[in-house]
Amino acid sequence: MTDKLQLISCNKVHSGELRRYKHQASSVNCEMTFAVFLPLQALNSQGESLPALYWLSGLTCTDENFSQKSGAFKAASELGIVLIMPDTSPRGCNLPGEDDSYDFGSGAGFYLNATQAPWSEHYRMHDYVVNDLPELAEPLFNFSGERSISGHSMGGHGALICALRNPQRYNSISAFSPICNPSECPWGNKAFSNYLGNDRQQWKEWDASELLGKATDQLPLLIDQGSADEFLQLQLKPQALISAASKADYPLELRMQSGYDHSYFFIASFIEDHLHFHAKYLK
Repeated sequence: MTDKLQLISCNKVHSGELRRYKHQASSVNCEMTFAVFLPLQALNSQGESLPALYWLSGLTCTDENFSQKSGAFKAASELGIVLIMPDTSPRGCNLPGEDDSYDFGSGAGFYLNATQAPWSEHYRMHDYVVNDLPELAEPLFNFSGERSISGHSMGGHGALICALRNPQRYNSISAFSPICNPSECPWGNKAFSNYLGNDRQQWKEWDASELLGKATDQLPLLIDQGSADEFLQLQLKPQALISAASKADYPLELRMQSGYDHSYFFIASFIEDHLHFHAKYLK
């Protein structure tokens, strides 16, 4: 599978390597870009077996936002965790309205499988993250077979639904400021009505609060949410997830962090906590 990858760049960081690749992806029927951080342990001649943490970014982001702003590589290097960071949507598909707004289309794939034309031909980011990307990225190192997933905002929503829909594939979940109940917020309403149509029953299949409320397989789940987040009440709605977890007796740890907003300053402040959280379940 690795012969399908074209290396874009490679930078040494914390004794490891940050690599960016592009490739043709069948799930989204276009060229995609992703980044992978390989700790030193993955580069030495012994080829130590390592786990992977997938990071899904939020609205308007690419794979580069997390790699440039989160400060995650030092802890990932020390813990021996490979980081795999995809883009947030297909790009350059020439669909009508694709680039008209920040919260739909390019940079806003919502990590679901679109069912409505013309989006269904390309906007199948769930299949890309869960199936295509692991097949390409995991052969780049001696993969231990253990993987977890995390993300921010729209990417937090993505991490939740990828793991809740496929619990056998992941060891643990975490998120920063996730969109917890997209069926009931403006961002989600706009994306779901265009990608999935107007049948709100279909929306529930991609709503973390709905999925968690009926989950039978339980994964360790950590969420950090800033109390000063400008999107907290209207868009993110963590209370819906708390309520669903309570009803399902799901082991959710949701920490309200006083004074923090929605930015990467927030992520950088707590990313090491999340890496140590996942390390407990990846090894």
